[in-house]
Amino acid sequence: MNQLAPKWKFVSDNVMGGVSSGCIAEEFVGGRHATVLRGTVSLENNGGFIQMAFDLHEGGADVDVSACDGIEMDVYGDGGTYDVRLRTAQLTRPWQSFRADFVGEPHWQKIKIPFSSLVSHRVDAAFDPTCLRRIGILAIGRERDAYVAISNIGCTRRPK
Repeated sequence: MNQLAPKWKFVSDNVMGGVSSGCIAEEFVGGRHATVLRGTVSLENNGGFIQMAFDLHEGGADVDVSACDGIEMDVYGDGGTYDVRLRTAQLTRPWQSFRADFVGEPHWQKIKIPFSSLVSHRVDAAFDPTCLRRIGILAIGRERDAYVAISNIGCTRRPK
């Protein structure tokens, strides 16, 4: 795995008038250092998400991950479903993404998201690994309290 060193940032639906709330924090979870996303997702005011995300390159420049076949991360959650969302240079609108979901079980587990499993959302394009810019983890779409911890995120290399 090609390990990434993310500088996670918190984003919520407040940017669009929603009222979901939350935060990210660096914590020890189950004996591991992790970045934790926690908060409350509300559907009020057309809201419905909290997110932690990072740019792969300072300033949002493209990163070529075509030597990889997917994203891999260690996850500890609350049993809820979360989204991984990837943004590339192909996308021009904030609501567009390439996405997959996963369940954050209440123990450490390795989650592998093959690029081939990504679903295009509100864009008529296939995922292009030569221009990846941003990776996000979201609790989205239904009212709930959310808790998910991420440790060791990176790209999985294709076998030679």
